[in-house]
Amino acid sequence: MKVPFIWLKDYIEGELELGKLTDSLTMVGLEVGGVEKFQDDVVLDLEITPNRADCLSLLGIAREVKAIFGLRLKKPYFKIYKELKEPNFKISIVNPALCYRYAGRVVKGVKVTSSPDWLKKKLELAGIRSINNIVDVTNYVLLEYGHPLHAFDLDLLEGSQIRVGTPADFGKEYEEIVTLDGVKRKLSIDDLLIWDAVKPVAIAGVMGGKNTEVTQKTTNILIESAYFKPESIRKTSKKLGLSTEASYRFERGTDIEALKDALDRSAFLIQELAGGEIYEVIDVYPVKIPVKEISFNTKKNKQFYRITAYW
Repeated sequence: MKVPFIWLKDYIEGELELGKLTDSLTMVGLEVGGVEKFQDDVVLDLEITPNRADCLSLLGIAREVKAIFGLRLKKPYFKIYKELKEPNFKISIVNPALCYRYAGRVVKGVKVTSSPDWLKKKLELAGIRSINNIVDVTNYVLLEYGHPLHAFDLDLLEGSQIRVGTPADFGKEYEEIVTLDGVKRKLSIDDLLIWDAVKPVAIAGVMGGKNTEVTQKTTNILIESAYFKPESIRKTSKKLGLSTEASYRFERGTDIEALKDALDRSAFLIQELAGGEIYEVIDVYPVKIPVKEISFNTKKNKQFYRITAYW
């Protein structure tokens, strides 16, 4: 994972020395595989192990830095000042065994154009190509929160609805979709797809469809923020030979409770950069993941540390 040093510092209050940072991250298990100078910044190439999906984001790394150096964490700012009611658009999860939660926000009246230089630069430092201000915001927030997002052209979604399910859920043996890279892909009976009222519009957690792509003609969008079963995304991604920034994170497990923050942050930034009116969140959450409580006794831990240090 590429971590621009100057971007990482946006989420930390206090001084951060590059040399100490690289050594300390490696010592806690986030190995710094390389340090590369790029333009006027330095980019750290981190080796993130599969069990540390929480570190596949700038905020995740910043939390580690906070713990290591005792600094304060600065969370990204966002505030939705006005929400309009959206009575017409519907979201339904047909297969809750594979999609635990699906949230969306409609934003109407956006102007799709090129992104400002600061946004282009940050994405470039992280190894992501700039596309337009809408798509760039979703990628920017993905890197911030580690939670993938997707923007649909709202007017290309038939029937004013989103449905989440496999071809089998809709009585089909397979389905085909042309993805954003222009490739026609055949999906099997158990691959999870995002559908409108008529057709599939995305391969869940992997890549969106060309048929609802955001372009300069787009004026209304739907922003998707969801949680898909990791095993399902991994299976589909490997079967198709298609690995993306989204699938890489989804198949390792994202934070189901953080998906609304990522959604709201993206809506806020889109309004800042592209204008438009934000509509109230549509949040379908049929499957709750139980919260695990871990008891921790600091006195016992200190005592154990003293004993092991002595020996």
